[in-house]
Amino acid sequence: MLLVFDIGNTNITMGLFDISNPKSAKQVWRLSTIKNQTADEYAVLIMDMFCYSNIKIDSIKAVAAASVVPSLNTSFKEMTKKYFNKDLFFVDSHNCAGLKFKVKNKTTVGADRIANCVAAFNEFGGGVIVIDFGTATTFDCVDDEGSYLGGAIALGPAMSAQALSLKTAQLPHVETKKVLKAIGITTEECIWAGLYFGYIGLIKELIARTKKEMHVNRIIATGGLAYIITDEIADIQANCPNLTLDGIRMIWQKEMENKI
Repeated sequence: MLLVFDIGNTNITMGLFDISNPKSAKQVWRLSTIKNQTADEYAVLIMDMFCYSNIKIDSIKAVAAASVVPSLNTSFKEMTKKYFNKDLFFVDSHNCAGLKFKVKNKTTVGADRIANCVAAFNEFGGGVIVIDFGTATTFDCVDDEGSYLGGAIALGPAMSAQALSLKTAQLPHVETKKVLKAIGITTEECIWAGLYFGYIGLIKELIARTKKEMHVNRIIATGGLAYIITDEIADIQANCPNLTLDGIRMIWQKEMENKI
């Protein structure tokens, strides 16, 4: 079995793949990201999930990760070595299954974005836009030849809601949710309307402008907040919740084949 981690700023998504038949994750879990958590503390959480799901530690033959939280990389390296006796494989701009880059500095591209692009190109072909609705919302563009062109980064709706609460004296913190009306009759409803419909407008405008700058065959969504937004945007043709995990798995598999 291949154990895969998508280490993000808000959550860590963990997937388990059958190496002999790795088309989709057999199991997916989600942990809260705690940046000062130790290797042993993360191991306790992971072992509890394994125990509950009746998964044996010795069934794990390899471990791979895409991380955008550098402060956790050492903890996960230590945890992987201590509890699985494996070296942790990290996705980056060098370990990327041969993805070509047309950006100024490929080393600054997040590992999750690299994984998304590899998975999207393999699944849907070129001319694809990936919109990842996470802590930040990222647009990533892959041309018809499979080269990464770049994209856009915006605040995610949860981060926007948090900023409103932190920077204003009288606005409460609210969770982002789907709403039906743009005119709120309470402070909470006003915030929900502004976040929800404002965010939809942001996504639609970025899609429209991106389509003017590249040939687009397919637009797909991923990320923990995609389900809230995708129904409102006709241009989004698919929601792939495990796209990043699939991309990490594809990159690990390709890099291992290259070493044989």
